Amino acid sequence: DLYDDDALMLVASIGSGQDMSRRVRQRVEENGLVSPSCCPVIGDEDLAPKAQHYVDWTSLSYDTVLLLFTRLNYRDRASLASTCRTWRSLGASSCLWSSLDLRPHKFDLSMASSLAARCVNLHKVRFRGLDSADAIVNLRARNLKEISGDYCRKITDATLSMIAARHEALESLQLGPDFCERITSDAVKVIAFCCPKLRKLRLSGMRDVNSEAIESLAKHCPQLSDVGFLDCLNINEEALGKVVSLRYLSVAGTISMNWRVAAESWEKLPRLTALDASRTSVDHVAVSRLFKSSQSLRVVCALNCPLLEHDVNFKGKLLIAKFDDNSKTPKDMFSHWRDLISNEETMRWIEWIISHSLLRMAESNSQALNNFWLNHGAKLLLRLMESSQEDVQERAATGLATFIVVDDENASIDCGRAEAVMRDGGIKLLLKLAKSWREGLQSEAAKAIANLSVNANVAKAVAEEGGIDVLAGLAKSMNRLVAEEAAGGLWNLSVGEEHKNQIAKAGGVNALVKLIFRWPNGCDGVLERAAGALANLAADDKCSTEVARAGGVHALVMLARNCKYEGAQEQAARALANLAAHGDSNNNNAAVGQEAGALEALVQLTKSPHEGVQQEAAGALWNLSFDDKNRESIAAFGGVEALVALAKSCSDASTGLQERAAGALWGLSVSEANSIAIGQEGGIPPLIALAGSEAEDVHETAAGALWNLAFNPGNALRIVAEGGVTALVHLCSSSVSKMARFMAALALAYMFDGRMDEYAMIGTSSESASKSVSLAGARIKALKHIESFVTTFMEPQVFAAAALSSAPSMLAQVSEKVRIPEAGHLRCSGSEIGRFVTMLRNPSPILKACAAFALVQFTIPGGRHAMHHASLMQNAGEARILRSAAAAANMPREAKIFAKIVLRNLEHHHQAECSKGKKSVIL
Repeated sequence: DLYDDDALMLVASIGSGQDMSRRVRQRVEENGLVSPSCCPVIGDEDLAPKAQHYVDWTSLSYDTVLLLFTRLNYRDRASLASTCRTWRSLGASSCLWSSLDLRPHKFDLSMASSLAARCVNLHKVRFRGLDSADAIVNLRARNLKEISGDYCRKITDATLSMIAARHEALESLQLGPDFCERITSDAVKVIAFCCPKLRKLRLSGMRDVNSEAIESLAKHCPQLSDVGFLDCLNINEEALGKVVSLRYLSVAGTISMNWRVAAESWEKLPRLTALDASRTSVDHVAVSRLFKSSQSLRVVCALNCPLLEHDVNFKGKLLIAKFDDNSKTPKDMFSHWRDLISNEETMRWIEWIISHSLLRMAESNSQALNNFWLNHGAKLLLRLMESSQEDVQERAATGLATFIVVDDENASIDCGRAEAVMRDGGIKLLLKLAKSWREGLQSEAAKAIANLSVNANVAKAVAEEGGIDVLAGLAKSMNRLVAEEAAGGLWNLSVGEEHKNQIAKAGGVNALVKLIFRWPNGCDGVLERAAGALANLAADDKCSTEVARAGGVHALVMLARNCKYEGAQEQAARALANLAAHGDSNNNNAAVGQEAGALEALVQLTKSPHEGVQQEAAGALWNLSFDDKNRESIAAFGGVEALVALAKSCSDASTGLQERAAGALWGLSVSEANSIAIGQEGGIPPLIALAGSEAEDVHETAAGALWNLAFNPGNALRIVAEGGVTALVHLCSSSVSKMARFMAALALAYMFDGRMDEYAMIGTSSESASKSVSLAGARIKALKHIESFVTTFMEPQVFAAAALSSAPSMLAQVSEKVRIPEAGHLRCSGSEIGRFVTMLRNPSPILKACAAFALVQFTIPGGRHAMHHASLMQNAGEARILRSAAAAANMPREAKIFAKIVLRNLEHHHQAECSKGKKSVIL
């Protein structure tokens, strides 16, 4: 192990890309030490010319270089081999090309042809999918002995038969664990005929394995000792009894077995050592008969077999079926079995079949197995992760990632199972696998870590064990599968606020951004996970700056514009929304708007057929609309029309989409031109409908939009005409949200402060008369509820005392009683503030009180925009009007008190400005 670690450290020093190797070589050349033309080739006597002042990596011995090559993936081998002729020759050594794992790569006919020259001595290959299977024959590896494939559902008899016909030396063929539904017994017969040296055959999910196919194996493959027909619908039990060379047999998952025939046929097999009957209907009768009648049978594995209700001890035999919860159960089951069996080959088979069955059991997601997983299953998977067999380790890690998931759609996991893994040392084991140089192990370990990290306690443990650094490193991998799972892990870990800065410090932000640029097309999983992680990170103010600095804005906009996968679109839009959500604390909002195509892309995403994409795009536009330039650009790109259409169509949608659609319209309506356009486009009726929603977030946001729109008298009249008064009155009196009630009251105040009346009078005399009558009734109704709203904040004793005394302590007490904390986030323009000040002179005492109440909320110290509002009032000389209101005899008591509080607030802000060295005058 130490030797391996030292080799890996040396690789890290050299670098796996071309650039570093070339820089090292260039520095040597500049000093006249070594030139490319004099680098040694294999067979040269002078194997290692020595540099005098600089490290010359070409001086390494061949054994060391070959060891380095074995620890690299194929891409990095090619980069290292390009350094010089010596290493190029070493990189082509047959010992480096005895095994190929093609699963992470797009392995097609052209790639197969380019690799063919190096695959003369290829002995083992692992592949994934139909295209890779079709291309294997083009490797021209006639000496191939082992083939293992997954994702083989689409592989047909023709493809499998061709593979068998081209590889007569084949000794092992494994396809699974997913079902090979298109492979029939005909292909098995071809395999038997073409591969006489076959020793191991494991196929998953065949519909039928008939007697002809099995008898062909018995006839043509005399060395066949390991057969697995797993999860098949039908197997001819009697024919299997004729394969006399069998030592290991698995029929796991085959429900339709006739165990009477099976026991009668298999008990005669002279060499049968171990049988896997897991997840079948095998019973004690069959197991007992096999153990008693077979002279060679030592092991029967029968996990999750419902007819085996209790364990039976067979002297000298091993039945792996039940795991009792008692003190006699060995802590390390595998060591216990190894002591009983005393045969390493059999133990390797046991590890393989148990890893397969545990994965299948995990995929079934049965709650009936919960106690098994908590007490035994998790420990078995962790123990299998320490196996010497790479495929067993991978499958165990996959099982671990799977058995904890309760609901994959909603990313829900079983916390008890996750914490059982953590309790039994699973985090350290997984991180150890993730640091392996084998990319298959990296990928599966990262997947398990990602799923486990959904649990906050496990995520904390992962971070404490250095998992963030490991995942950030894996996210830089050129192996797409590894990078994808690592990005998923960072996505889940970045949910925790305490982990965000750790991820940034570990280089996670840069790695995630680069992933998007590295695989911009055809790698949906990578893009979604990278964007999802960036979205979480962008929610933090400091990390959002890091995302922008790393080129994240450009990368995310590129995704939003070009990617067609809805998952990646949704996360890209969410990330842009979070980047734009930090207001004045950074300039990301403006930066997103300035990025070419950003706003146009988000407007287009609101038209997506996928609700999640619409929701996040609308949320992004809402946040971006707080910037003046963005707001106008969104409208120029058709944002008003798109968002009104979205609001109209989302009556039956999720509350999240409804809130964001209303919010985006609220943001755009800050501009008077946009406000008018929204009204003309028909945006008021859907907003009134959303204001009637029972969801607090929805009706609160809709109330905000209607408040903005009501500033315009034409819109105010439309709100009345569409029944908006009733909706706003209901909100004003009934909403549990103080903010919703507040903004509904302000909207009603705008509508009935007199400006709409003047607008309504335009027209024929008969039209004006009817409008006047209808508006009068609506006005009475509105004012009544505005008064009730303001009254709810007026505690009689406090207000009575405040009416007699204007002492600062008394005004502070009133201010605290009436304060609506969330109102501090509202930002008003000068014209809006001016309208409330003007309203202090309105003939209606109710509107006077409402206007003064609103000005209190907007200027209370501590509010996000209180200083802004105070400056607007100071610059406009509004203090004079406030003093007049506070002293006016015809002013309602509460309005006077509120006016005094506003004056006190202005004085507070004036003093704060002066303390900063700024000059300000209150008139």
